[in-house]
Amino acid sequence: MTQQTDVLIVGGGIAGIGAAARLAKTANVTVLEGEAALGYHSTGRSAAIFIRNYGNTTLRILNAASEPELMQPDGVSDRSLLSPRGELLIATGQEMTALDAYLDDAENMERLTPEQAGELVPILNTHRLAGAAFESGAQEIDVDRLLQGYARLATSRGAQIVKDATVTSLLRNDSTWSVETTHGSFEAPIVVNAAGAWADDIARMAGLAPLGLVCFRRSAAIIPTPEGYDISKWPLFGSASEDFYAKPDAGALMVSPADEDPVDPHDVWADDMVLAEGLHRFEQAVNVPVTRVLHSWAGLRTFAVDRTPIVGFDPRKTGFFWLAGQGGYGIQTAPALSRLAMNLITQTPPDLAEQTVSALTPDRFLKGK
Repeated sequence: MTQQTDVLIVGGGIAGIGAAARLAKTANVTVLEGEAALGYHSTGRSAAIFIRNYGNTTLRILNAASEPELMQPDGVSDRSLLSPRGELLIATGQEMTALDAYLDDAENMERLTPEQAGELVPILNTHRLAGAAFESGAQEIDVDRLLQGYARLATSRGAQIVKDATVTSLLRNDSTWSVETTHGSFEAPIVVNAAGAWADDIARMAGLAPLGLVCFRRSAAIIPTPEGYDISKWPLFGSASEDFYAKPDAGALMVSPADEDPVDPHDVWADDMVLAEGLHRFEQAVNVPVTRVLHSWAGLRTFAVDRTPIVGFDPRKTGFFWLAGQGGYGIQTAPALSRLAMNLITQTPPDLAEQTVSALTPDRFLKGK
């Protein structure tokens, strides 16, 4: 039996579930998630940090627009989803150009001396450093509470979340999309492509040429707390050239090589050599050795070629809506992008400026085609 709905959302990560929570207030919504759990590939493997100055100009606008909802997540949680952490960027002499470029358009960031950086993170090898900068407003995000809060809000408004529902075909018939999955058949006038690393595959299935999304692996390892240190108040710290970052994580230290190796969409895992190289770069920046790895993992980060998310209806097929390409910014921009998706689908005025909305549209990749 084919299930009828107003909006079908393909993908149960933070993008799809956030959009479902907003759309379900006025529409009948069904989310199709191919895995047995929500947020399996990217959302559940994120660095869980809100950095206001992270990303290009459009992303920084989205960060700013998302922050109030993360602080006061009405209907999603009874308390703030953010907690103090801070971000410390460090730079050797060769990395000062990268640090200066990051600070050019940054807000509320303070330049520090190497000695001041060492006061924030005492294990830093300050003799290697030429400069540093600190963003006190960077905060931890409770990602699971955000995702589950969106899921609860969506279902409380009548949305249906179907897991283990891998899409096998999409076909536009007159005014309706017919979608076949491993968990049944569905029909809706609007399909939201929130499939993350698989978004271009979903587009192909719908008869559309892909928009050129590229999927990258990002690895991380948990190492023991350096002996003799209380790391609970340390900020996230990393190199200005983005060749590693680290932050306290549940009583241990998470270190990422900040890798960006292109991969095909799959259940990705950490590459031992990439991880070893990243841990070596971390060791060069600090004065303590890495004695062992307690745990490691990897996640997927999917970008458009201009590193800006894709949000909007595809003009080539009626009722096909993109909500993809969030890259490493998906969690911290989820509130703003969920609201924007709701606005565009329900044809209500967005609270973002027209210039920002235009920077996100899929049309930007289709000119001249």
